[in-house]
Amino acid sequence: MPTAPALVAGASRGIGAATAEEFAAAGARVVLADRDTEALTSAVRRIDAGGGDAVAASPRTFAARSSGTKFQIPAMLGTGGGTIVNMASVMNGTANVAGKADIIGLTKVAALDHADQGIRVNVVAPGHFLTHHREAAGPGAQRLAGLSTPMRRTGRPAEVAQTVLWLCSPASSFITGAVIPVDGGQSAGSKPPQMYRQGQPMAAPPGDI
Repeated sequence: MPTAPALVAGASRGIGAATAEEFAAAGARVVLADRDTEALTSAVRRIDAGGGDAVAASPRTFAARSSGTKFQIPAMLGTGGGTIVNMASVMNGTANVAGKADIIGLTKVAALDHADQGIRVNVVAPGHFLTHHREAAGPGAQRLAGLSTPMRRTGRPAEVAQTVLWLCSPASSFITGAVIPVDGGQSAGSKPPQMYRQGQPMAAPPGDI
């Protein structure tokens, strides 16, 4: 169970909201931050209605916090340490690749700099998830996204949230500077429609002679 408050950025919906809810359910006091103040207020109300302890950060606080570890680490050094979990992605594309490399690089540098000062810094890299963006894209886009993963489905925001909670818990106390993919096997490679398993017959694909 967390013993310190948890600050969750991008917490108004999707993976961020699920992460805030997961920390609250584990007993942490959660500070939610996001630029969408209306959606953020709704997320705080949901947590409070479920018996959690949540508060929304002001837009000014969020602007400072969203600048990365610049403000987080000094605060943690003054209180005996803590954990930071950054969010990257396993998605490809010019913007994603550049942003992902930047986040991972900064995370590794911070992890090495502060590994002996009680601060751990890691990255979670989600794959295809059923967020509000994908819900808006419709069933066809959701189906294609699921089929592109070896597990043949999209992930649930709670599956990322549970990973983040674990990375902030004593159960992961010897892990820092790591990139944890939560992607249904996508980063392992592409899975063909059929996999050969020794000793088992393999049917021919439709249309083959």
